[in-house]
Amino acid sequence: MKPDFGRAADDYAEHRAGFPDSFFHRIADLGVVSRGSSVVDLGTGTGTLARGFAARGCRVIGIDPSSDMIEQAQRLAVNAGLDVEFRVATAEDTGLEPSSADVVCAGQCWHWFDRARAAAEAGRILAPEGRLLIAHFDWIPLPGNVCDATEKLIEIHNPDWNLSGGIGMHPWWMPGLGEAGFRDIESFSYDVDTPYSHAGWRGRIRASAGIGASLPAERIEAFDRALAALLAERFPEATLRVPHRVFAILARAPAAQTAP
Repeated sequence: MKPDFGRAADDYAEHRAGFPDSFFHRIADLGVVSRGSSVVDLGTGTGTLARGFAARGCRVIGIDPSSDMIEQAQRLAVNAGLDVEFRVATAEDTGLEPSSADVVCAGQCWHWFDRARAAAEAGRILAPEGRLLIAHFDWIPLPGNVCDATEKLIEIHNPDWNLSGGIGMHPWWMPGLGEAGFRDIESFSYDVDTPYSHAGWRGRIRASAGIGASLPAERIEAFDRALAALLAERFPEATLRVPHRVFAILARAPAAQTAP
């Protein structure tokens, strides 16, 4: 069953760390965005990418199918003093005008889409020479670290969860973009540690697909108690340094089709 992140919107908004500043600097240095760029953020969730680009002077529309997520995204944008337009819609059918975006981005969500349809829709709304940006900011499980221990605990409490052991990179999406006509496909990745308190890490995991977006309330509470005990016993330091990997795919919009 596909997770419903709207159920975890409160924890998602409070505890999920957004993309680091270094990511936005990298994207700007590559010439993907600049002040005034028109950006459409697919699967915006609580708007972490949308706010990041808006803070750098872009005109941003955030799209998400969950009204709960959109409500949180709007609240966070207002609190940050940022002007972002948010709409309830899907990545596969945004309802936006053709060739209306300089950049279409998707953070932490491309795997949840009907990717062929989402790629076609991104190509439709991108301006000529516009760019598609698919980005991830994933924790990295290494033997014995807090991510590894947490994933093993998720598997106990949710045997249906099958996303453990990730490497934080997703190159298998690139062939599909090529098949959809996207050009100049490239990628980059780098690692960064993200600090979390015990309460923050518990909230981050409650907001994940395997827990808050999938389990009933009583099982979420049981998991949270177990994670609190695990952290106290095995990772007692007040601040956890959680390894993450930034991964991004960049692609240029499909070439315009000319009439025969």
